[in-house]
Amino acid sequence: MASGSAIQIPSRLPLLLTHEGVLLPGSTMRTSVDSPRNMQLVRSRLLKGTSLRSTIIGVIPNTSDPTSDSEELPSLHRIGTAALAVQVVGSNWPKPHYTLLVTGLCRFQILQLLKEKPYPVAEVEQLDRLEQFTNNKSEEELGELSEQFYKYAVQLVEMLDMSVPAVAKLRRLLDNLPREALPDILTSIIRTSNQEKLQILDAVRLEERFKMTIPLLVRQIEGLKLLQKTRKPKQDDDKRVVAIRPIRRINHIPSATEDEDEEGDNDDVVMLEKKIRTSSMSEQALKVCLKEIKRLKKMPQSMPEYALTRNYLELMVELPWNKSTKDRLEIRAARILLDNDHYAMEKLKKRVLEYLAVRQLKNNLKGPILCFVGPPGVGKTSVGRSIAKTLGREFHRIALGGVCDQSDIRGHRRTYVGSMPGRIINGLKTVGVNNPVFLLDEVDKLGKSLQGDPAAALLEVLDPEQNHSFTDHYLNVAFDLSQVLFIATANTTATIPPALLDRMEVIQVPGYTQEEKIEIAHRHLIPKQLEQHGLTPQQIQIPQVTTLDIITRYTREAGVRSLDRKLGAICRAVAVKVAEGQHKETKPDRAEVAEEEDCKEHITEDAKTDSISDTADLALPPEMPILIDFHALKDILGPPMYETEVSERLSQPGVAIGLAWTPLGGEIMFVEASRMDGEGQLTLTGQLGDVMKESAHLAISWLRSNAKRYRLTNASGSSDLLDNTDIHLHFPAGAVTKDGPSAGVTIVTCLASLFSGRLVCSDVAMTGEITLRGLVLPVGGIKDKVLAAHRAGLKRIIIPQRNEKDLEEIAVNVRQDLTFVMASCLDEVLNAAFDGGFSVKPIVEHLNSKL
Repeated sequence: MASGSAIQIPSRLPLLLTHEGVLLPGSTMRTSVDSPRNMQLVRSRLLKGTSLRSTIIGVIPNTSDPTSDSEELPSLHRIGTAALAVQVVGSNWPKPHYTLLVTGLCRFQILQLLKEKPYPVAEVEQLDRLEQFTNNKSEEELGELSEQFYKYAVQLVEMLDMSVPAVAKLRRLLDNLPREALPDILTSIIRTSNQEKLQILDAVRLEERFKMTIPLLVRQIEGLKLLQKTRKPKQDDDKRVVAIRPIRRINHIPSATEDEDEEGDNDDVVMLEKKIRTSSMSEQALKVCLKEIKRLKKMPQSMPEYALTRNYLELMVELPWNKSTKDRLEIRAARILLDNDHYAMEKLKKRVLEYLAVRQLKNNLKGPILCFVGPPGVGKTSVGRSIAKTLGREFHRIALGGVCDQSDIRGHRRTYVGSMPGRIINGLKTVGVNNPVFLLDEVDKLGKSLQGDPAAALLEVLDPEQNHSFTDHYLNVAFDLSQVLFIATANTTATIPPALLDRMEVIQVPGYTQEEKIEIAHRHLIPKQLEQHGLTPQQIQIPQVTTLDIITRYTREAGVRSLDRKLGAICRAVAVKVAEGQHKETKPDRAEVAEEEDCKEHITEDAKTDSISDTADLALPPEMPILIDFHALKDILGPPMYETEVSERLSQPGVAIGLAWTPLGGEIMFVEASRMDGEGQLTLTGQLGDVMKESAHLAISWLRSNAKRYRLTNASGSSDLLDNTDIHLHFPAGAVTKDGPSAGVTIVTCLASLFSGRLVCSDVAMTGEITLRGLVLPVGGIKDKVLAAHRAGLKRIIIPQRNEKDLEEIAVNVRQDLTFVMASCLDEVLNAAFDGGFSVKPIVEHLNSKL
C-alpha cells in the first residue's frame, strides 16, 4: 500500500456519517447504512453505474446519539477519513439498509459544509500529505519513536500463533509498509475503544500518533502475557489469535470497548445455544438448529450469512412450539358474551358453542376451518375477534386482499439476503402461542401473479388433515398448525378456488332485517358514536322511529356500515350545537338566558323550522337533550336518498320486478320491455352477462310457443309475437354488470305483461330460473333476496317450489310481513303475478285450434 503522502483526494467530498466505529487510514471497515442521508449517498454516488473504486467518499465518525431520527444534520466531527467503497450489499431485513466495505486512504479536515440535503457535501483539505519529517523535530528524534513503535509491534505479533494466516500477513505488513502508516493500521487491529481510535484520528502530526499508539501496544502485550500465565498451555494455543481481529472485521454493535463486544458476541451465541437446547421444539427442528449453531460458531461475523443464520435461530427459539393458552370452556358464559357482542347471527353463534362443547368433552380436538361468507358490513371480521375473546385465545388478523405472491403464505427460502418467513409463521411468532384464532380476511380477493398462486399455497394451511406438518420455506421444518382456529371471511364463494373451498366449512352470514338493524344501532352503534364524539344520552336522543327513517330512506345495504356513518354525521352536527351551548353558558347575559328559556319551551318547533347546523343563536344548553326527528334528519343528512318508487315504475304494461343477489347483498331489479314495428329482432341492454341473455331468449321462445294458449298477440293481432315486431328488453342501472339465472321468470312476466296489455301487481317480486318446457328451477341467495324485497316494501314474493326449504333461515317477523308463492311452472308464476290470474284457453279449445 502506498503512503498517505502519495494520495490526492478531491477538494469536495460527499460525507458518510457512521456510528459503528472509527475508520483509520490504511484499515478496512464494514459498516451498516440505514439513515436516509447515508442511503441517499449510496444510491446517488455508489449505485449509479459508476465504478466503486472511482468514487472517494468522506467517512466521518458520528459522535451523536445513533438512535435519534432527527431531520437536522448532527454536529460533524472536524476530521475524517477519505475512503474507497470496496463492496456494497443491499438488504431489506429487518429493515431496508446497505452494508458497505470501505478502505481508508488518508485524513482530511472539513473547511466548509456546502450542502446538507439529500446528503452532506463538504469542501475539505487533505491532511496526511502536509506531514513533513523535518517539521519542528529532527529526523533522528522521530526515527527513535518509529523504531520504538516497530519494536513493540514485532513483539506483539511474535506472541501470537504464526500458523494463523491473519497473523502471518500482519508480520509481512510490518516489514513492507512505510513506518508512518503503521500506527493507524495497528490501532485498527488491536483491541481499542472507539474513543481511543478517535484520538488517533485527531492526531494529525505523525509524532503525536507514535506517542499515543505506543502505550496501546504495551497494554496489549501486557494483557497477552497475563493471559499466557493464567490459561493452560493447550487453551493458550487455541486462543492466541483472540488478541487481534481479522483486518476486515467490523464491530456491528456499538459499545464501550471492543473487548466487551467480542466477549458479548461469544456470550450471545452460547446463550442462544442454551435457549435452543432448553426449548420445546420438535426433534427435527432441534437437530436443524444444533447444526446451524455449529456452523455459526465457525463463521466470521463479517459474512452476510452470519446475520441470516442468527436471525433464523432466534426465530426458531421464539416460535411457540408447545406454548398454548387454556380455553375457557364455560358454555353459558360464552353464550352471554357472544350475545352481548353481536345481535342476531344465530347460526354462527350456534357453531361456536358447538365447538366449545366438543372441546370440553375432547381436549385434543383439531381446530376447524370456518369460512364466514356474506355481504360487507355484517360483522364477519368483528365476530372473529369476539370468538377469540370468548375462547380466551390470542387473536391475529391476516389481510389477504390483493395478495398475489405465494411467499406471503409460505415464506422465502433462505438463499438470499432479505428472506423472511410467511405471514402464518410470523403471526405465530407475534401472538406467542400455538393455538390462537387466525382471521384470514377477504380470502376471496387473493390474486395470481408470476410469483405463484397464494390460494394454492393456502391449501396445506387450511387442510385439517395436513396442517399438523405445515412447512414454511424459511423454516424448512414442519410446524404443527392443527391447534389453530382458522376463520376465513369472504363476500362470495364464486372467486374462491373449489379445492380451497372444499377444505373450509362455509357459514353464510346474510344481511340484517330492518328490526335487527334498529337493535344493532341502539345496542352498539349509537353508544359507540356518542363515545367517539364526546356526547352523552343527556345531550342527544335518537328514537327508534328516526333510526328506521335512516335505515329505509338514507341507506339501502345488507350490513350496517352506511348506517354507522349516518349516525356519525348526526353526532357531529349535534356536537356543534352542544359546543355552542357551552360557549354561551360561559358568558351569559339576560338576553341569552331568556333565549335559552324560550328554546326549552319551543324545542319541537325549533327543530322543525330551523337548521341544526346553522342556527348559532338557538344553541341548546347541554342539559337539554336534542331530539333527532325527521325534520332534523333532513337538515343534517339532506333530502332522503331512497324513496318508494315501485308503484310509479309499474304504472304501465311491460314492467316487472325481479330479485337479484350481489356480493353486497340482495337487490330488487326492474325489467322493462317495449315493442315496435320491425323484423322480429330481440334487443337486450343493461350490461347483461351471457347467462342472462340466454334467459331472455328462453323467455321469448316459451311465450311464442304458448301465445295462442294465453291469447297473446302482437300489435297487428298475429299470434306470432315476433311477426313484423321488434322487442327491446332493458335492465335499468346500465352502469352495473348483471348476470345470473334468477331473472328468467321476471323476463317471462314482463313480456307477458307487454303482449297482454295487463299491469303486473305493484307489490310482487319474483326470482327463479326457467327451462324451455316452462319449469321453474331453484336459485341461490333466497334469504338475501327476500330481505331486499322486504326493505323495498314489497308484500308478495314468487320463488321456486324447491326453494321452500330456504325460508326457514328467514326471521319469523319478516315472514309474517310477506306472502310467499311457491311456483313449480310458469303457469303458476303468471297467475300469481297478475290480479285475478292470467287467462288461459280451456284445454279443449286450445287443442281444437291446433287441429
